[in-house]
Amino acid sequence: MKVACVQTSAGENYNKNYKQIIRLINQSIKNKADLILTPETTSLITSNKSILYKNTFKMNNDPLIKKVKEIAKKNKKWILIGSLPIKDKNKYRNRSIMVNSKGKIAAYYDKIKMFDVKLTNKEQHKESKTYKPGNKLISVKLPWGRLGLTICFDLRFPEIYRNLSKKKLNFISVPSAFTKITGQKHWLTLLKARAIENFCYIFAPNQVGKNTKKRETYGHSVIISPDGKILKIKKNGIGIIYCNIDPSLSFKLRKVIPSIS
Repeated sequence: MKVACVQTSAGENYNKNYKQIIRLINQSIKNKADLILTPETTSLITSNKSILYKNTFKMNNDPLIKKVKEIAKKNKKWILIGSLPIKDKNKYRNRSIMVNSKGKIAAYYDKIKMFDVKLTNKEQHKESKTYKPGNKLISVKLPWGRLGLTICFDLRFPEIYRNLSKKKLNFISVPSAFTKITGQKHWLTLLKARAIENFCYIFAPNQVGKNTKKRETYGHSVIISPDGKILKIKKNGIGIIYCNIDPSLSFKLRKVIPSIS
């Protein structure tokens, strides 16, 4: 199978973000990717709640989801929208959405671990002030194997990945908007660890660049093998990485080292 991870630089302009991600998805399709993944907060990055709420929709009404469904059905592709802000009754969710090759939502996952941190005196984040966390581990069966869904800050909680891996996964997605400060220190190390611990491919599309006055993301979107090898990486700039992978490798390695029970 051929996997594409999109690296984008979303900001506070919803329409600009929308056009950018659709262009990159279509480019992935032209390059014959079977599975396409976009980063966390694909449609919008902002700390301004009025901008956020104005551009947040219920899942069935979200313009980007509608467009991705149309594209997936037309081209018979599986597309993971890494995450979007979604209005869920009177709450807001940070939600990862898998659209199948028939243009239907095959599964969705609400981020469990909220990004509540103080990085510097000038940069702090309090995701729980806006979003309600999910409480369910979600995986989805693809034509090539089973994919476990996670988002960004979940990466720091290995128990999430170990419990997911018991569902006989081949792959785990980690769409992110990982900050530059923490990314430089921890991003690749944590991703490699999750791959090795669980003998799963890791697909990690990340945001990049100066998104808002208060947020800069690290880029380094990456595809990692189940034994922790970096197969493809895009360090800087907007674009796409592609990789042809063997989905059966996950289970071959588990037979050699039976560390997952």
